[in-house]
Amino acid sequence: MQTAIHPVDEKLPAAKLFTLGIQHVLVMYAGAIAVPLIIGGALHLPKDQIAFLINADLFCCGLVTLIQALGFWKFGIRMPVMMGVTFAAVGPMVAMAGNPNLGILAIYGAVIASGIFGLIITPFMSRAVRFFPPVVTGTIITVIGITLMRVGINWAAGGQPMIFDAASKTMQVNPGYGAPENLAIAFFVLVSIMIMTRYLRGFLGNISVLLGMVLGFVVSLALGKVSFDGLGEAGWFAFIMPFQYGMPTFDLGAIIGMCLVMIVTMVESTGMFLALSELTGKRISNEELANGLRADSLGTVIGGVFNTFPYTSFSQNIGLVGVTGVRSRYVCAAAGVILVAFGMFPKMAHVAASIPVYVLGGAGIVMFGMVAATGIKILGNAGLNHQRHNLFIVAVSIGAGMIPLVAPQFFSHLPHWLGTVVDSGILLATIAAVTLNLFFNGQGAESEAKTFAMAAAHSSDH
Repeated sequence: MQTAIHPVDEKLPAAKLFTLGIQHVLVMYAGAIAVPLIIGGALHLPKDQIAFLINADLFCCGLVTLIQALGFWKFGIRMPVMMGVTFAAVGPMVAMAGNPNLGILAIYGAVIASGIFGLIITPFMSRAVRFFPPVVTGTIITVIGITLMRVGINWAAGGQPMIFDAASKTMQVNPGYGAPENLAIAFFVLVSIMIMTRYLRGFLGNISVLLGMVLGFVVSLALGKVSFDGLGEAGWFAFIMPFQYGMPTFDLGAIIGMCLVMIVTMVESTGMFLALSELTGKRISNEELANGLRADSLGTVIGGVFNTFPYTSFSQNIGLVGVTGVRSRYVCAAAGVILVAFGMFPKMAHVAASIPVYVLGGAGIVMFGMVAATGIKILGNAGLNHQRHNLFIVAVSIGAGMIPLVAPQFFSHLPHWLGTVVDSGILLATIAAVTLNLFFNGQGAESEAKTFAMAAAHSSDH
């Protein structure tokens, strides 16, 4: 009797893989290139060098995504995961960029060292499954979704309220933020996705997010709101050489700061892997969790070698899995190949970068909301009706997670080095939920979390 193939391991036809893969790429593209732009600006690099950082980043995004989705030996969780540079590392790297004694080579040294540190501590981090029963997991995933909603909403308005001006090297007000035409096109994309999700079936239904973005792009193009400036100057081919800027240097303070970032990203990745387990209906073991975290760490080492930054599992794309219902990891592998091509063929990347951010915003609101909805679904199995203490865990943990969103200056008088921790709402919610669960319910058994994951796998109807 032939064993049924789990949807996560389903191999789709090449044409479908490409189309679904490009959908994943477009969803993550704005976030993927944001960190190189920020760090390149902080380092006062010329335009051609910032373009190189973006190419290197896209190349590594694709390479590390292939490792995570396909897996080899003890690396890769083998689930539909996209990899991108973590925003948790931006603060420490900007500080290093502004220190004349450190600079870009010290950044790469700290990135490589933190990746090695991550490989060392992975076995300890992966044994934390028992600390993530449904009340903790559901709370964390809900906060991940709510945190991402800020990204989607800002996209829909036209980016960020304040943007970095390369000419003056200062932050300036974004004049297009909240423009009625931006909001209208974002709303048009959102409504289009909802209509197509309701009425389209099969493959077309699965690419409703991509089709919605295409419609938004066409409308933007017709209104003259799409710019291809710089496409002619972009090269046809770019080879990413390791250690392009020279051999990295290793500063102890910089390394400690980046190792703290690695701990933060591993905690966040654990929550994201648990979210994917729920969305895909596939139970993940301690060993598989370790493989996923190990791929994050290896990706960070690769990033430092190939002139880019720390990598983590990209939360933006989790919602896309929920919206489309496509769970195949080979879709993300196809997206990884596309990203590698974007990194090596800059003109392709430039065309993708021309999609207005508010078009992405219309899709982002749908996808990121799906992540929050998944967390709420998990909380439905957390015994909130008959376990009064669990209500306190959820209430306080979500409140903690909202602090960086609603009051960014809340921790402004704390020591600067704590910024990596307190600026992450996901990490604050995780710390609060795990701690309160230990206080109210005790450590719990690893079998409880695994039983929940198994139940989710049997009950999944995506």
